[in-house]
Amino acid sequence: MFEVKNISKAYDGKTVLDDVSLRIEKSCLTGLIGANGAGKSTLLSIMSRLTKQDSGDVLFDDKLITEYKNSEIAKLVAVLRQANNINIRLTIRELVAFGRFPHSKGRIRADDNKIIDDALEFLSLTEMQHKYLDELSGGERQRALIAMVVAQDTQVVLLDEPLNNLDMKHANAIMKTLRDLVDKTGRTVAIVLHDINCASYYCDQIVALKNCKIANIGTPNEIMTKEIIDNIFDIDCQIHELCDRKVCVHFK
Repeated sequence: MFEVKNISKAYDGKTVLDDVSLRIEKSCLTGLIGANGAGKSTLLSIMSRLTKQDSGDVLFDDKLITEYKNSEIAKLVAVLRQANNINIRLTIRELVAFGRFPHSKGRIRADDNKIIDDALEFLSLTEMQHKYLDELSGGERQRALIAMVVAQDTQVVLLDEPLNNLDMKHANAIMKTLRDLVDKTGRTVAIVLHDINCASYYCDQIVALKNCKIANIGTPNEIMTKEIIDNIFDIDCQIHELCDRKVCVHFK
């Protein structure tokens, strides 16, 4: 699966990532957390080949990711970026169909339509599939974008802050869908998150970044301690363990 080895990146002399190494476990939901500027989005962008690192390597199935052709990697890794400005008027179904392009090259066949139908159903969008994107709420639009990524039918899904600008109800609905994507299809999902409660409840593995380095990696129960969270975010917090996977954090 994904392995990041000694990745470093700087912009205009300012370090963004400093000798970062980690492994994204197969068929797991991994959350990347940390304060603004910690390097989370840059790390995800390098993993997806959208940004080139200054040093270090990214491997996919023990092969350098740079050795894959674009057409190959598009069938293995799907990416949802933070900014998704769509300037043409599309229906939900038309958007989701774009996810099939690496496979269909724009010529949608019966098997592609089946995968599109499954993605729409998985994201509870079947009944509204002919609505236009500009008619959707923020939560509906985000579900449509994730359906497009699901329709790409890749082993790995990388998402950069997909919960931005969503209320608590829609954010939790998205996280539940991603949890189901891992549990029901065996896919590997890595997601940049600001909501550490979502990370603690839904993720199998949490990667915490601070000052452009990996500060901690572990299960939610290992990461969600007062000492670790206080250090990562430079805050004073209280943590209440409600059950096996539910850990609530309150900031003083």
